[in-house]
Amino acid sequence: MGYLDALEAGAQLDAYRIEEPIARSGMASIYRAVDTRDNRTVALKIPHPDLEADPILFDRFKREAAIGEKLYHPRVMRVYGGEERSRIYMVMEWCEGRLLRQILDEGRIAPDRAIRIAIAVLEALQYIHENGVVHRDMKPENVMVDEHDNVKLIDFGIASDAAARRLTYANITATLGTPNYISPEQVKGKRGDARSDIYAVGVMLYEMLTGKMPFTGANPMQVMNDRLLNYPVPPAVLESSISPQLQEVIYRALERDPQKRYHKASEFARDLAHLDEVGVEQRRELTEWHKRKSPWVRKALYYSALALIPVVVLLVMVLLSRRH
Repeated sequence: MGYLDALEAGAQLDAYRIEEPIARSGMASIYRAVDTRDNRTVALKIPHPDLEADPILFDRFKREAAIGEKLYHPRVMRVYGGEERSRIYMVMEWCEGRLLRQILDEGRIAPDRAIRIAIAVLEALQYIHENGVVHRDMKPENVMVDEHDNVKLIDFGIASDAAARRLTYANITATLGTPNYISPEQVKGKRGDARSDIYAVGVMLYEMLTGKMPFTGANPMQVMNDRLLNYPVPPAVLESSISPQLQEVIYRALERDPQKRYHKASEFARDLAHLDEVGVEQRRELTEWHKRKSPWVRKALYYSALALIPVVVLLVMVLLSRRH
């Protein structure tokens, strides 16, 4: 029996009494526990023993804890530090509610509520960005929503901290975020910044309003290629209650070029809060969304162009020879 298997209800870990297991991932297990010093309910995130043998992943776990401990905002899950522990684990705020993913599994969300949730998420992002942190894995699984639609941003497992030593990960998909939500620049292998988080919230808002993903494919690579080559179905085509102004805000968040995208989460949130002030642009996305391109078409055109180069050179040489 492994160490984590032994942590059943009633087990003690330092000052914390285990109540029940909550979730298990490839890196760690999460338990609901009680701090016996003040009867406060907390969540413990305990890395799997094999993770401790991997220096890169173990460093990533410790970095997540360090990032969480420096953040203090009502819309960001607290991570508690500053005490001696018998082993490495995180003590986190216990958050009531459901994951946004669970809510989305029940169907699309009405515009007023979707906007309210998106604004709350953006407020949390604005705070962490101002503190030098980029989440880099924004998705409904990392947003907790309570019965009053209060939001908590959770899980900084692959977040980057501008003040911390940078780690590089060679082609590890898990460090790039989730294929459905990562930005075009991340697909191209660039390191995500605050605008990448904003792009992910744009995808989440599209999903909340329409019940659909803006980009699709039979596998993660096709999903990522789709966002580089094609435009999504206009949200208002899928859901008629979406106003032109709200659709425009989504497009601004989903700009392929990060320079054209919202630069700050607060700008995105402001437009959502004041839709009547948003000007609507005449966009290619509205007229060309039905034109579907394939990466194979792009490759075929590329190689065709290469094949034509010798022909063009020969024609030029013939023309030049006739002039002499």
